[in-house]
Amino acid sequence: MMELPSATELEAAARVVYRHMPPTPQYRWPLLCERLGVDVWLKHENHTPVGAFKLRGGLVYFDKLGKVSGVIAATRGNHGQSVAYCAREYGVPATIVVPHGNSAEKNAAMRALGARLIEHGHDFQAAFEHAQALAQDERLHMVPSFDRPLVAGVASASLELLGAVPDMQTLYVPIGLGSGICAAIAARNALGSSAEIVGVVSAHARAYAASFAERRPLELPVTTRIADGMAVRKPDAAALEVIWRYVDRIVEVSDDEVGQAIGLIFECTHNVAEGAGAAGVAAMRKERARLAGRKVAAVLSGGNIDRDVFAAALAG
Repeated sequence: MMELPSATELEAAARVVYRHMPPTPQYRWPLLCERLGVDVWLKHENHTPVGAFKLRGGLVYFDKLGKVSGVIAATRGNHGQSVAYCAREYGVPATIVVPHGNSAEKNAAMRALGARLIEHGHDFQAAFEHAQALAQDERLHMVPSFDRPLVAGVASASLELLGAVPDMQTLYVPIGLGSGICAAIAARNALGSSAEIVGVVSAHARAYAASFAERRPLELPVTTRIADGMAVRKPDAAALEVIWRYVDRIVEVSDDEVGQAIGLIFECTHNVAEGAGAAGVAAMRKERARLAGRKVAAVLSGGNIDRDVFAAALAG
């Protein structure tokens, strides 16, 4: 199992993050509490310079990277924006590989950050394998979606949240490849918090949920239309080991439930949430009976959603 970063490492990583961006807010929205029937806080990672939590990890990864001729990454969007942003900051050429049919607006954002964008394959795993081949052929450094420095950087978000709300009892975190939830665990452990960590996955991308239940890695197909940040066919082995050890449970949410949560978040907070960003609120709605009387939080991991997808979610 990957050793989680220590409190000292998390503090050092946070200092790197804050050289480039300020902390993001966490708010208790009264109308959202009323609608959910729960005392709930949202961690607004949609307020980072790339509109998603991934940037925190990228900043720490690039700070440790050293001299390379170029970097490459595979993504559905937020990891790619993080890599493109950091590569521009550090003066390194960046290539990003996305699957065909990826978010047009995320693709445009990565190009605007200066990345060379390549479309390949039908899902993230196919794009990832192509990026690996290109990295070898073109002698590029492959930036992974899950790695210890990434976890250390991303953990700064959970340190902020748990520091601001120290009596938090339950924290819902969406699972893509696992850096977000492993970072939340690292921060929780470093602070000595007793908050339970609950993972959230798409019911149409069940690899992590099934692997968690059966305690063995399982590769499963992806059919989600809205939760591209959780559209993972093959789990990361190191992330799974951490999840098996520390996560209390995993909740599956459907595309319809995620769409309803996107609408609810906008109605109650006037914040935009992408599919993965709304997954925690969708899971809260599903588990509201067991949350009565508890102080809970969800990581709004990103707000990078295409206009037509957002409009459809608001239309219900």
